[in-house]
Amino acid sequence: MVDEDPSRSTLTARGAGCRCGNGRTHPPGSEPRRLPGAVPGLLLVAAATAVAFAVTQMLPAVPASTVAVALGMVVVNLGVHRPVLHAGTRVAAGPLLRLAVVLLGLQLSLGDLAQIGVPGLAVVVGTVAVTFAGTRLLGRLLGVSPARSLLVATGFSICGASAIAAMEKVTDTEDDDVPAAVALVTLCGTLAIALLPLLRGPLALDPVAFGEWVGASVHDVGQTVATANQVPGALTTAVTVKLARVALLAPLVAAVAVTARRAARGAPAGSGRRPPAVPLFVVGFLVAVGLASTPLVPDPLADAARHVQHVLLVAALFGLGTGIHLPTLRRTGGRTLALGLASWVLVAATAYVGVRLLAR
Repeated sequence: MVDEDPSRSTLTARGAGCRCGNGRTHPPGSEPRRLPGAVPGLLLVAAATAVAFAVTQMLPAVPASTVAVALGMVVVNLGVHRPVLHAGTRVAAGPLLRLAVVLLGLQLSLGDLAQIGVPGLAVVVGTVAVTFAGTRLLGRLLGVSPARSLLVATGFSICGASAIAAMEKVTDTEDDDVPAAVALVTLCGTLAIALLPLLRGPLALDPVAFGEWVGASVHDVGQTVATANQVPGALTTAVTVKLARVALLAPLVAAVAVTARRAARGAPAGSGRRPPAVPLFVVGFLVAVGLASTPLVPDPLADAARHVQHVLLVAALFGLGTGIHLPTLRRTGGRTLALGLASWVLVAATAYVGVRLLAR
């Protein structure tokens, strides 16, 4: 899908080049990187990030990530996202988001995986596999493009916007695909915070089982914490299971990248870019996991990295929010929304069945 609004920023280079805010097209690899030109946009990103956290302070039930996406949407759809701001919001939606993915690795150690045991790992792997494959199948049935279905499947099955950012680097996507997928995981993750605790009683889940269900089904780490924190005794289990899902980010991206490279190898010359085997920032994520599994990262440093990662993710989500241009999304919005809601129900149902059959 091609964005027809000239005021809109483009998140990454596509095809023959990158369309920048000034309307010029640059060949791949030659996009402008002038940091001073990004300052106005970065100042806007910083202000929006501060507002998002301020709203969360006043309304703890509203995640800063949700506020950030909403602010980005408001800015672009009210015409406030002027060309002078585009470079800065692209930095937020690109490099800052990738750095947040790397720092996410410091929250996960190999010891965390051992804590949930073989049954817990089976629930995690099964939920990710069923959600990922099922969402892609549903995308075909609903007529959603393969690239957008892939991003939605990755975001719902693994860890929201961070997973979408990683997968976006190994596949060809249109300008609206990433913002659309991020909007869906943000919407459904926010609904989960309100809805899942209400379902604990009818589904007969004790606090530990509820934590397992939340960790295996809610998308973003922050949304997982917000959901599980409403049930005393569920938080530790939820975060541990959630981080086990995060651990599957690198192998899933690598598997898709290998498949895409094989397809590109057999395609005619010039028919498209050849995806990297594994994006460099995903390698950084794995290195961070390795460091977190050693005594080299003390607890105070790990806590500081967690807070920095949260701030960077909220800033990146504002940048991504400025790519959610409603008139453009409206063309396929109904099918995309149906796919997101179906994927949300699929991940929640699969995780619940897994917890009932295998966990504990």
